[in-house]
Amino acid sequence: MTPDDVGAYAESLPGVRRKGTAARPAWYVADRLVVRVDDPGTLVIRVPLSRRESLLARHPDTFGVPPRMEAHHKVEAYLERADPAAVCEAIDLAWELQRQ
Repeated sequence: MTPDDVGAYAESLPGVRRKGTAARPAWYVADRLVVRVDDPGTLVIRVPLSRRESLLARHPDTFGVPPRMEAHHKVEAYLERADPAAVCEAIDLAWELQRQ
């Protein structure tokens, strides 16, 4: 999965718009972050804390939570080893969370 794939998927969701910069594009719904490219190989995705552990347990190679994100509704996704379906699932969760 590439950042372009992520953008195409995110923009397919109703109300999602691209913001950010060329180096760090981000996608928002109602001005609330859904997903951001943190660096060329890493995404930051907002997910409900209630669903985060399940994502991590089912897709340990795709997602991680560095210490700086433990208290936040976020996961990192590692694109080089990511399961595209899992990344899309996380983006869907973020979209649902942020459009409320």
